[in-house]
Amino acid sequence: MKTLAQVIKPGGLYRHFKGKYYIVIDIATHSETEEKLVVYKQLYGDLRMYVRPLTMFASEVDHEKYPEVTQKYRFQLMSGLD
Repeated sequence: MKTLAQVIKPGGLYRHFKGKYYIVIDIATHSETEEKLVVYKQLYGDLRMYVRPLTMFASEVDHEKYPEVTQKYRFQLMSGLD
C-alpha cells in the first residue's frame, strides 16, 4: 500500500477544487515535528510558493461546505511524471 507521500507526485500538475492550477515541487519534512509538507507553486499571478501539510493537501473536499463541487479531493492530479 502506498503512503500519502508516495501518492503526491513532485513535478505533478494539480488542480485545486476551486479551479486554479499548481505544480508540486517536492515533499518536505518539518525539522521539529517530522510532519510531511507539500511544497507547491501556483501557476497563475505572481507564481507564489506555498507549503501545506501533506494530509491537508491530499484530503477530500468538504462537500457539506462546498456541495456544488464535484471534485473528490482538495487537489487532483491532472498530469505528472511517471
